[in-house]
Amino acid sequence: MNLKIIKNTKIWFTISITLVVAGLLLFMVKGLNYGIDFTGGTLFQLKFEKSVKLSDLNKDLKDMSAKYKELESKKIQISEGNVVLIRTNAFEEAQKDNFLNDFKAKEGKFEILKVDKVGATIGKELKWKAINALLIGSLLIVLYITIRFEFRFAVGAIVALLHDLIIAVGAIALLGYEINTPFIAAILTILGYSINDTIVVFDRIRENIKKKSKKNIGDLIDDSINQVFTRSINTSVTTLLAILAVLIFGGASLRTFITALLIGILSGTYSSIFVASPIVNLLEKKEAK
Repeated sequence: MNLKIIKNTKIWFTISITLVVAGLLLFMVKGLNYGIDFTGGTLFQLKFEKSVKLSDLNKDLKDMSAKYKELESKKIQISEGNVVLIRTNAFEEAQKDNFLNDFKAKEGKFEILKVDKVGATIGKELKWKAINALLIGSLLIVLYITIRFEFRFAVGAIVALLHDLIIAVGAIALLGYEINTPFIAAILTILGYSINDTIVVFDRIRENIKKKSKKNIGDLIDDSINQVFTRSINTSVTTLLAILAVLIFGGASLRTFITALLIGILSGTYSSIFVASPIVNLLEKKEAK
């Protein structure tokens, strides 16, 4: 295998910039579908004795919204085993019990699996904690890579991370999936996976530079990528197979987490080879001038 990564840097950057701009536009124009973890509200998880139809539930809850104003904003999701998830604006305790009794009278018997209430204050706290976690994680990554390698490697790694995060968030905005706490876990997992894949490439680049070959930095980076390319692809494919299995059989509750992870790992595999390493080459050439 003899991939010419550095020679075709403009092509890889054009692809990446296109995807990143699309992701940013989707985030700004379409926005994210924040779940009750962030907006506040009540989540009912109910298991019905008989099968129910989404259209019937929508109609009945719409009728009930005249009595319960909390139902004016609602989301309904039916999953396997006649389990229904209903997200609404926040209910008061007394109203919640009345609503469940009235709903049971309309739809038949069901078992209450879970009723969660998250206040808007908690939602704001979660949002800030998530942002802080991402910022602190990114700063620690810059510090670690600068100490272990050099600052230009840290720049390449951070650009690759931002590239992966923006693409993953843009894709979730496009799909309209709910942003919840597991989504934050997925984003942090993408950070870890992407940086791990990038460091594998960086390690080989550093080893080849230490050999003091007469080749220029661009050729050394190409050699390094070709030496670890098969390993990187094999690792990603085996990881993706496991994620695909969870995506297919994991149910609706894991959909946002697994989809974000799937897109992030694909993007991370691409960026460690086609984004991070060419950036190191550009910074090295700029420093040499």
